[in-house]
Amino acid sequence: MAETLFEELKRYVGFSSADEQALVALHATAKPHFPRIARVFYDRILEHEGARQALEGGESQVGHLRGTLQGWMDQLLRGPWDEAYYALRCRIGRMHVRIALPQHYMFGAMNVLRQEFNGIIDAAYLEQPDALRDARKALGKILDLELAIMLHTYREDLLAQQARSERLSTFGQLVGSIGHELRNPLGVIETSLYILRGRPGAVDERTTKHLDRIGDQVGIANRIVSDLLDMIRDRPLHRQEVWLDEVWQEALKAVQRPDSVAVSEEGLASLPAVQGDAGQLRQVFVNLLDNAVQALEETGGTVALSAATREPGMVELVLEDSGPGVSDVIRRRLFEPLMTTKARGIGLGLPLVKRILERHGGGITYVPRPGVGARFVICLPLIASEETHAPVPPAG
Repeated sequence: MAETLFEELKRYVGFSSADEQALVALHATAKPHFPRIARVFYDRILEHEGARQALEGGESQVGHLRGTLQGWMDQLLRGPWDEAYYALRCRIGRMHVRIALPQHYMFGAMNVLRQEFNGIIDAAYLEQPDALRDARKALGKILDLELAIMLHTYREDLLAQQARSERLSTFGQLVGSIGHELRNPLGVIETSLYILRGRPGAVDERTTKHLDRIGDQVGIANRIVSDLLDMIRDRPLHRQEVWLDEVWQEALKAVQRPDSVAVSEEGLASLPAVQGDAGQLRQVFVNLLDNAVQALEETGGTVALSAATREPGMVELVLEDSGPGVSDVIRRRLFEPLMTTKARGIGLGLPLVKRILERHGGGITYVPRPGVGARFVICLPLIASEETHAPVPPAG
């Protein structure tokens, strides 16, 4: 088998089984110090304006971040240092891109950890020079590996994000021009339909049927144009208290579904209000529900929405269906404009959902279900109370 990138990095820094043993031995000694190190770590980072803005605006309260860092340190010293470890560490680099954290802060932050751990090593192994040397070497290697992984994934995701931004910019210019131009002929067709329908005795039953079909297709075309324009403009949010069970019921009325598709929900009525735009959040539900229904039209099945509050100050919604799910290849581009596998539609529903949720301070991710079916996890912030909570991006 070909060597993985993580294996190559470990080989490059000389990370061996002896280093693993040294870190495991250090773990028990260092663990009681994790809360103190986490405080020092974030106190140092938050001294810098750029890092403070990125962290506070992109993830959660510093208290939550300190807890996350303690888990990170636990795995750093305990392992196992396998491909699952590498995949989890890659997500950190991607998160830095998502919250726009300048990477140069990570070098200084990693040095804080290096100093704190070395202080623990010096005190614990004061009379064991060989163990001290081995622990320092192992710590240096694993922290170098951490930086290498973060920088690699940060660069990958930053380049991908820049490429997406360039595509979206070109897409936006094209859509803006075409969308406005299409409004005129569609408006003429609608006016002509209105005039023809209003002429008594001039239209027989068969002609009426065809006029209705034309009207339906004009409506579909108008909705596509509206979705295209919504993708490139930032409609202002009319923020107010929104009860998601009411929004869900409105979405149910808007989506046609066959009798073979059963829809259920649980937990919505007990949710507190969220702060947002009811019309745009309704569009989120409509688009997701419409996708699920279309996936089940031929076979029938179930669509289930569950809801709960989670800390800190977030609502989590999980929409699942029993359809075929999404392949690994499609999943990576699921929220990109014009990405679709459906016979009808042009792939704007999910990108629009993502855009609306992010403008509300939330997010959406696709989480594979065991077996078959699709699962989307949505996070939305609650109305700010005495203690303000920043949005937490969903896992994924």
